[in-house]
Amino acid sequence: MINFKHWQTLYINVNLATMTDGSKSYGEITQAALAISDGKIAWLGKESDLPNALLAKDSNSSSQGSVDIIDGKGQWLTPGLIDCHTHLVYGGNRANEFEMRLQGKSYQEIANAGGGIVSTVAATRKASEQELLASALPRLTALHQQGVTTVEIKSGYGLDTVNEIKMLKVAGLLAAELPVTIKRTFLGAHALPTEYKDNADGYLDVVCNEMLPQIVKENLADAVDVFCEGIGFTLEQTKRVFDAAQAHNLPIKVHAEQLSNLGASELAANYDALSSDHIEFLDEAGIIAMKQAGMTAVLLPGAFYFLRETQLPPIDLLRKHQVPMAIATDANPGTSPIHNIHLMLNMACTLFRLTPSEALAGITCYGAKALGLAESKGQLAIGYDADIALWNIAQPAELCYQFGVNPLAALYQAGKRVI
Repeated sequence: MINFKHWQTLYINVNLATMTDGSKSYGEITQAALAISDGKIAWLGKESDLPNALLAKDSNSSSQGSVDIIDGKGQWLTPGLIDCHTHLVYGGNRANEFEMRLQGKSYQEIANAGGGIVSTVAATRKASEQELLASALPRLTALHQQGVTTVEIKSGYGLDTVNEIKMLKVAGLLAAELPVTIKRTFLGAHALPTEYKDNADGYLDVVCNEMLPQIVKENLADAVDVFCEGIGFTLEQTKRVFDAAQAHNLPIKVHAEQLSNLGASELAANYDALSSDHIEFLDEAGIIAMKQAGMTAVLLPGAFYFLRETQLPPIDLLRKHQVPMAIATDANPGTSPIHNIHLMLNMACTLFRLTPSEALAGITCYGAKALGLAESKGQLAIGYDADIALWNIAQPAELCYQFGVNPLAALYQAGKRVI
């Protein structure tokens, strides 16, 4: 017998894309119902399985006893969307560089003119916490209004102790501005600041021995990331940061195999990392290592598109070895100034040839897995957080098929309606 005494909200006349089957299907339950209690999903299933007494009163957003019964009008419920890789907090912008590139300027010419990440670092250092908060809030608002309920935000544009901490604090302040779960990732090993030019090891001394202990002391990070690449940090330098993160019991993520294959994904697998992100040049050995370590592959079609890359991620090999594929915006000022999760769904399908169910899994259950949240978010399942989106669509594939018209009808965060 179903015990509905403690239910607070009940959706009826809805269809559910539970995403409990991962990328294999949407986990559909049609002509369904879903109940919320104390911020969690308390029950879901066929509406015909509900007690007759509960539905004795024909209702549209009315109350039956203590239960608020909402008619979903045949629309679809999904888990709240998850953007598991962003750089939302930064100063300035790089629109001028975009224009310079299109006028034929090379990367080196732009860098010599003070462009590239150096310009973002300078603008971020100059900005106050309130200025960074004010500039980041519209970016987060855009994602939230598209149905995003959980976002990861990385540091990495401060590149000194004071400013890395400032960025992480601002990421935390955003959680007080909007009903979105924020996960913070320390990316001090993102690039070399100008004051440590040609002295990467000296800079990493600061990252590992000064920045990281202070960030841990102030509880400002949920994970540690490294950009391991020819223009970033070497495998051995990446290992140094991983060792430091492990010593502080912080989970590991890695920017890897974006421009070449240095073996960073395999290295991260040795540390049971949460994810390897970008991975266009990832090989089968790295994929096997990721599978054995239970890692998630985070695909970033926005950066692939914006940089006009031609090397596709190894989608077929990831499928072959059943490595979960998450999708994220990589929202950042230089290589993916895109704040549209629906566009990422479409790009994942059109550019990377994912199926719509694979793409939707990438911003729900597998997005949660990439953040270490697989047991609480990203699925419609009993006991999971009631982060739920209601969509005015006829089938889940519409979320991947079209962008520019927002079909979001309602959004719940921890059981509370927020849109």
